[in-house]
Amino acid sequence: MTQLWERVTSTQPPLPWQASLALGALALVVAATPRGYLLVRHLVTLLHEAGHVLVAALAGRRVRGVRLHADTSGLTLSRGRPHGAGMVATLLAGYPAPALVGALGALLLGAGYAAALLWALVLTCALLLVLVRNLFGLWVVLVTGALVAALSWWAPAQVVGGAAYLVVWTLLLAAPRSVVALQRARGRGGRGTDADQLAALTGLPAGAWVALFWLVCAAALALGAAVLLGRFPG
Repeated sequence: MTQLWERVTSTQPPLPWQASLALGALALVVAATPRGYLLVRHLVTLLHEAGHVLVAALAGRRVRGVRLHADTSGLTLSRGRPHGAGMVATLLAGYPAPALVGALGALLLGAGYAAALLWALVLTCALLLVLVRNLFGLWVVLVTGALVAALSWWAPAQVVGGAAYLVVWTLLLAAPRSVVALQRARGRGGRGTDADQLAALTGLPAGAWVALFWLVCAAALALGAAVLLGRFPG
């Protein structure tokens, strides 16, 4: 445990902006290609559902389970009042969660805590393990947590730092694309989305909630990119 704590709290200088930009370009290519996005979307969905779980717990709701599906969709079930601020906050948390994790991750990287970022992801996977209620979701959480833990434990510090930058860039760039997927689903007639449920609860149109998701993702990307490129202190 002492050795693990030392790894978690260890620091290293932020990458030069040129190296960070190259990793950002790689993340953009991955997020922009169909197969690459399909892969990273599972991580985005994992954090999306983790956002629902965290806010539901903070709002006093009882989380009953999480499902992650092969088509990259997910579902979090919680018990509590079917309306009110707690339910609104729980629904609101999903789409902004990956972008906010990316922005927070950028700030951690700016402060030199690359290993802490990756171990936080491992901890998130460990906590979700007790909530996952389907086999595919269990596989996604286990594989993600195991790969990140192995990388964080055995890889040299430079590799850990590069991997952390790649993860953060990927979240910042892939989070807006998940909002695009939400818009497309609504355009095809889907009306069970988080935005539609928020509209039913609040009276505000679903488009306003989609716009809010866009604003959060754009703000997180702007802040994260500024920190990762050394234009803003972490």
